[in-house]
Amino acid sequence: MSSSSSTVSWPTHGWGFARHPAWLCGLLLAIALALALSDLANRLPASLWLQALWAPDEADMRQLILHFSWLPRLVMAGLCGATLALAGTLMQQVLRNPLASPTTLGMASGAQLALLMATLWAPGLLLGREWVALAGGGAATLLVFALAWRRGLAPLTLILAGLVVSLYLSALSTSLMLIQQEDLNALFIFGSGSLSQNGWQGVSFLLPRLAIGLLLVLPLLRPLALLELDDSGARSLGVPLRALRVASLALAVFLSACVVSTVGVIGFIGLAAPALVRLLGARRLGERLIWAPLLGAVLLWVTDLGVQRLAGSLAELVPTGAATALLGAPLLLWLLPRLKLAGGQPQASSVASAVTASAPRRLAGLLLLLGLALLLALAVGQGPQGWDWQLGQGRLLDWRTPRVVAAAAAGLMLAVAGTLLQRLTGNPMASPEVLGISTGAALGLIAVLFLLPGSGLPMQLLLGAAGASLVLLLVLGMSGRSGFAPERVLLIGIALGSFFDALQIIVLAGGDPRGQNLLSWMSGSTYFVGPQTAAWVLGCAALLLLATLPMARWLELLPLGEAPARALGLPIGRSRLVLLLLAALLTAGATLVIGPLSFIGLLAPHLARLLGLNRALAQLLGAGLLGALVMVLADWLGRNLLFPAQLPAGLLASLVGGAYFMLCLGRR
Repeated sequence: MSSSSSTVSWPTHGWGFARHPAWLCGLLLAIALALALSDLANRLPASLWLQALWAPDEADMRQLILHFSWLPRLVMAGLCGATLALAGTLMQQVLRNPLASPTTLGMASGAQLALLMATLWAPGLLLGREWVALAGGGAATLLVFALAWRRGLAPLTLILAGLVVSLYLSALSTSLMLIQQEDLNALFIFGSGSLSQNGWQGVSFLLPRLAIGLLLVLPLLRPLALLELDDSGARSLGVPLRALRVASLALAVFLSACVVSTVGVIGFIGLAAPALVRLLGARRLGERLIWAPLLGAVLLWVTDLGVQRLAGSLAELVPTGAATALLGAPLLLWLLPRLKLAGGQPQASSVASAVTASAPRRLAGLLLLLGLALLLALAVGQGPQGWDWQLGQGRLLDWRTPRVVAAAAAGLMLAVAGTLLQRLTGNPMASPEVLGISTGAALGLIAVLFLLPGSGLPMQLLLGAAGASLVLLLVLGMSGRSGFAPERVLLIGIALGSFFDALQIIVLAGGDPRGQNLLSWMSGSTYFVGPQTAAWVLGCAALLLLATLPMARWLELLPLGEAPARALGLPIGRSRLVLLLLAALLTAGATLVIGPLSFIGLLAPHLARLLGLNRALAQLLGAGLLGALVMVLADWLGRNLLFPAQLPAGLLASLVGGAYFMLCLGRR
């Protein structure tokens, strides 16, 4: 491991009112106790508390619920919080990276995916579920390291790789949940981190494993403390760096896997607790290994008790893991500008290149390919008798045509939005999905469906665009101080996306019967698209594309920088505002059809550049055609690969586009 990972450093100042973690731990513990006592008082008279806790009366259902559900949940929250905080402390120490945690390095998502795969296809393996989770989490962590290896495991690259792997593995988990429709709700809530208990089995499972982890940490304390030195200094003192790092990371992954296999993914506790205790003055490793687990336990206590208080009768359905993401994502955003992180300025050359004379010919070729793909999608497919030519079957075409048209229009809009964002920010890895803009649009659409169920498509498009615009403005506003450095922009976007994802999970986990259809839509299904929706989406795509094409000159000049662009007569402020609004509208229109995650906005502009379409106008048109082509093929494959079962087009596109994103990251 290169010593370049030490390019992250902490701020030297703390909070004036509390320079020791004991203050925050004590405050949170007092809040947790107040919430717990208040909850107890609402459940049972005080005179029966001790009896319910130690020897419940089997004839009193209130005491049984308290003893076998409420109390195990409280203990489980403390154990999970402490375990995740310990794992996060180990990861941050080994990698010298204050942003490292089980969530940000993709470990939790890998463990969840492995458990879902075992549940569906090898349930016998669940007898050793912690080892299944360990295998999945370890594989995800290795993938993250492989993607960041060429950059010497640089802190921002490592965290960016981890968050992208998490997004990708979450898409795979969503596909498995859709395949197993009958267990959808239970899998969805578990995957989001549910602390609900119906006995002491979970505590009995996790407690000895946490004890083993603590015992294994003890012999590593001294060599881990020496990692505060650089690699050469630690090696000169006889520290076996490679073996120490492998052993410590394996222990951290094991601890995290035990939590995921018991309660699902609890986000950001492993990041928040170690970060806060260090900011509060716990500089030495020994202090952090004591205070971080304590703080993690009380953080999760307060969060879970707060969820139970706010959710009321729905507390069993609201996943606590999503609630922790609501706290952790803002913490990540707060930490980013306060850490000294290596990151360069965006390079204009990544999006502006020389013109190619063959651009019209290549655009014509892409148009021909799109036409052939549309013919394939409409005419060829599987039926009860197997593969068949179905072009003459009128009723079948009436069902299929709206899906194909909507998929093509949505792909075009996302591709054009991605092109606008990449040229606007000078960041070749920007896209509506990666920056969280699609998630913001999805949240706006969910608000319409739940709060204004009778609203038509115009209102859905309006509020979707409002959500997308809000996220986009937040991303650009928070990254402006760093000069829109590419990796900072991406990290801010992904953190905001995690925040809005958590809001979506909380909304969808409430037991509403519309949740299953919403989950199918969020994964990119075109199954429910009818003729009216298809016509609306196609009309939006055509109008917004026509509105974008005259902006080609702006897109040529903006990557040159503010001074040259202003000298050439470009109205910087107005042009950026118009382009951002267009990107938000395009994203909202596409999200209306294929959900918030497809990576088309990243993939299509890159493919257009690979074909030599480097000028703004040519890239806009080429990316739009490529986005439509990819989505039409994804919709056709999703309809036929597992016939009669169907996979959402957006999900298939996200698997292809996410793989390409990781390939780009690995080559940087």
